[in-house]
Amino acid sequence: MASDGSEEFRLVSPSISNEGRLPRHYTDEGQGAKKNISPPLEWYNLPEGTKTLAIVVEDIDAPDPDGPIVPWTHWVVVNIPPTVKGLPEGFSGKEGEMGGDYAGIKEGNNDWKVPGWRGPRLPTHGHRLLFKLYALDDQLHLGNKVTKEKLLDSIDGHVLGESSLMAKF
Repeated sequence: MASDGSEEFRLVSPSISNEGRLPRHYTDEGQGAKKNISPPLEWYNLPEGTKTLAIVVEDIDAPDPDGPIVPWTHWVVVNIPPTVKGLPEGFSGKEGEMGGDYAGIKEGNNDWKVPGWRGPRLPTHGHRLLFKLYALDDQLHLGNKVTKEKLLDSIDGHVLGESSLMAKF
């Protein structure tokens, strides 16, 4: 329960139902301008004391050709102020343009070694993308090159709550 006795801390998308299919225009298999668009996300009932939010999106079924399944990072977003209630569709790469509360948000590098959202393009479908939202009790200072590893190392002991959304591709 949230501090006010209402529902739990939740992460949702108006375009993706939990465990539903990821629409094609959010993937690398879309067409033209309708390709690799970051999906819209919304969150509700932040834990009391939340100072910032962070998002990690991973393909949790990504195979390593030489070994076990190793999650593949599609998106890392940090320093989302608690006044922001979600990220609109196509947000990736536009935080500066949007200004206001969005201006301080930083996108980290995905596993293609570039900042921002990069949707899946798979030889086989049936993979699951896990969108994970962290509510944190402190701002993050991760330097210029933000990565999932730096984020996860820095939030140890600062997580007030976690929420997730699963999409299938």
